[in-house]
Amino acid sequence: MEPRNLKDLIFSKKDDFVTREIAGETIIVPIRKQAGDLESIYTLNEIGTVIWGMIDGKTKVRQIIEAIHQNYTASPEEAAKDVAEFLQSLKEAGLIQSSK
Repeated sequence: MEPRNLKDLIFSKKDDFVTREIAGETIIVPIRKQAGDLESIYTLNEIGTVIWGMIDGKTKVRQIIEAIHQNYTASPEEAAKDVAEFLQSLKEAGLIQSSK
């Protein structure tokens, strides 16, 4: 996904997984696969957890990028690139979908 084509999109989480926050990290376990499949378990760091929390079916990607830029030491360009790559990985994993 190109960051400039992405900024007006809105993403929502799919509902076939469970999440838990443990020690500042978010653990996502899809329930569509076997629970014993360790490759289907995702661990998000602090920034990933912030982005994940903002994926709510209402927030535009540009707002997520701005939050990362404002709250972490990332230029607007770095924030846009990192958010785009992260959203792409979530989409490829089947955890999110475009709402708009």
